[in-house]
Amino acid sequence: CEELNSQDEEAFSNVLQFVVSKLMKSLQACDSLDSGVGETSALGVVATLTSVCSHKKAALKVAQNDTIFLVPAEGTPRAAETIRPQVPPADILRMFSPENRPYLRRSGPGIEKETLLGLVLRISTPKSNPAFSPTNILRQSMDSVDRATNQQRQQLQVYQEACHQFIMSLIKGGPDARSKVLQWFVDFLVVNPGATAMRPDPSKVSSPSLLLNVSVALLKLCDPFVSDDKKHHLIDPSFVYASEPGKVLFPTSGDQAISRLGESSEEGSSSMNTDYAPKNSFIPQIFFMAARSLALGIVPQLSSQENLIRHISHQHYELSSQNRDVYSDPHFSMLVSRQRSNEVALFQEEMISDTVRFVNLSAKVLVGLDDDILRRMPEHFVDNICDILMSVAKLKARALRGMDVRYVFSLVVKLLSPTYASMVRNYNLRAMLGDVLHEIFLPSKSDSRDNVPASLACDPLAGGQTYLLSDKLAQKTLAPSLLLLYGEVEHTGYYDKMSHRAKISSLLKYLWESSEHRPAFRAITQNKESFIKFANGIINETNALIATVMQKLPEIRTAQDQMGNVEEWGRRTEEEQNMITSRLDDNEREVRHALPLCNKTLQMFGYLNTDADIRSLFLLGELCPRLVNMLLHVLGKLVGSKGLDLKVDNPERYEFRPKEMLRDLCAIFALFASSSEFQMECAKSGCKPDMLRSAIKRCRKLNLLTGESMTAFESLPDLVEQASRQVEDDEALLADAPDEFLDEIMSTFMKDPVILPSGHFVDRSTITQHLLNDPIDPFNREEMTIDDVKPATELKAKIDKWLEEKRAAQS
Repeated sequence: CEELNSQDEEAFSNVLQFVVSKLMKSLQACDSLDSGVGETSALGVVATLTSVCSHKKAALKVAQNDTIFLVPAEGTPRAAETIRPQVPPADILRMFSPENRPYLRRSGPGIEKETLLGLVLRISTPKSNPAFSPTNILRQSMDSVDRATNQQRQQLQVYQEACHQFIMSLIKGGPDARSKVLQWFVDFLVVNPGATAMRPDPSKVSSPSLLLNVSVALLKLCDPFVSDDKKHHLIDPSFVYASEPGKVLFPTSGDQAISRLGESSEEGSSSMNTDYAPKNSFIPQIFFMAARSLALGIVPQLSSQENLIRHISHQHYELSSQNRDVYSDPHFSMLVSRQRSNEVALFQEEMISDTVRFVNLSAKVLVGLDDDILRRMPEHFVDNICDILMSVAKLKARALRGMDVRYVFSLVVKLLSPTYASMVRNYNLRAMLGDVLHEIFLPSKSDSRDNVPASLACDPLAGGQTYLLSDKLAQKTLAPSLLLLYGEVEHTGYYDKMSHRAKISSLLKYLWESSEHRPAFRAITQNKESFIKFANGIINETNALIATVMQKLPEIRTAQDQMGNVEEWGRRTEEEQNMITSRLDDNEREVRHALPLCNKTLQMFGYLNTDADIRSLFLLGELCPRLVNMLLHVLGKLVGSKGLDLKVDNPERYEFRPKEMLRDLCAIFALFASSSEFQMECAKSGCKPDMLRSAIKRCRKLNLLTGESMTAFESLPDLVEQASRQVEDDEALLADAPDEFLDEIMSTFMKDPVILPSGHFVDRSTITQHLLNDPIDPFNREEMTIDDVKPATELKAKIDKWLEEKRAAQS
């Protein structure tokens, strides 16, 4: 190159253009890493390109040739040109395949097929991977699958490193060449917003292999500063909202607008300096382009892989339930083949390691931002962190061994804290933050999870203590944050909220058992209104969950009996069989979601109420009647309806453990047994002492309670009988009470009458309970709070005088 350039620059340009054109044609002929041999293979072509571009002037010439290096600028006539792939007329099937649809020159397929970097980075393992052929994938040994996977990963890793060397040779070609490379990456990210769709349109979006390889390429460019703590301060967050490339990559308006973590305050936005003058312009641009690429490449492909595995699991269940041979089903074989093929690139160890290190740095950057800047960061930065860690933990947990995610923990705790609850209003995102705490940072032995490496949850700077216990901010804010989150996940959907709450319950239990968090739990009791809302919520939910479970379990049992009777089942029509199996699937799904949360909620009632201050809140007039009704409702289902005798096949599949449920329930009764308020509410609720004695008998027989707890529970039936006699005496005393003394909602005698905004009189406990579930005046449907009620002082005086006279006359 040097010799040719020194002799004749025009000849140099012509020869270079000819060589690159030939090499691009060779790349176009390559479908995968297996295509071609030697210099004609994709690896050989990239090595040649790297060699050519090692000459700086050659690199500059290549990058400056916009016809092969960049897609046309947006809004230009060439950008709107439609390209129709040439397919031989004889190959009619290829003509209609998705990858051969017409596409715009400026589009995902356009940048993939018409630019040099697109052709280089699109190459990966074969789409129809012969190593995992559907015809024999189910009969291959795992050793054989692992060998093929590792061999292809090594091949892919070598190619991705070669691509990195080629990109570096272009970047080293000088400022102009580097600018063109960065512009290519910006264009790529801008033309592929549809990559986040559940089913991306191949006529608009680049191939999965290109999307993944671009992420790998950008992560490799990030590696020098990700690995160097001294360079982290060079990541200037104002790139996102103040630089021209940042405004293009992260628009705030239009069809492709990207959601921010919080709404920017006008005052903060106007006073914020929007001049972009970084100390190093390369580092922030590469960092934030890599962050965007994860949202378009790795994250949606991990999600797609999870969906595929769920589909495979469901298909296996369907085939097994129909007594069909899994090994001979072609569709099932095809799904497993696709799973194995995807895993080669998706779980390549170096890529996973680079990705996790990058998201930990992303968390570090976000944690260190001022609030006004933090709220302007794209929401998907946090989404990326959560999605990647949870997907890898679920699909390939061993890849997380040795990883450091301390800053992820700090970010999660910060964003969940009550201070930031008003900033981050996306309930699904907040729920995901709670899930990350559970899946990554809760020790696996605490919740029957043994796949995630224990080292992830431990703080090496605190002697191996878990981050949940060692982190100072977590000790102060996490317990109230999780109680707040428990209510917020109500907005995430019926099944999702149950999954989220089961995880939150496990986290709360772990924190409760640690001395480090006990002061925070005590502080919670100081915010009486907030705690009452939380307590009311879990009372409501427990009632709903137990009703669902006890309704669905007998139906499951009936269906299992019907399907187990082979002779009778065979006489049913196919339509009847389908109807029964479909209903069984629905019931099983309901129970599998409801029972884990039901179990953990009962446990939560138990351990929270071992604290006297918390127990006193549950004894308040607005909570105690509802708590008692809930406990008696559950006890009636377990004992009165012979719940312990209810049998279903494989009960552990649903986490149905009636003995443990009865133990947890009776332990709660024991905690409250000595309270006169609790005894009175049991009596008012019509509690039958014989039902309590039946529960006591079962506890003795099954040895569910021991010691003081058993003694306290055994005392409850007699105490309730005494309270019932007092209730009868009170009812006799109040039998002829004037109507004006009766609650206008409940028709019960008022002890603390108040006046509603609508002018009606009710007891304070009645309206307090009502407002916990429905913040409106029950008479005129107008919005109201407890602060809107006024004490009915005159009526209270009349009630007190009447009672005094009645008691005097009675004595």
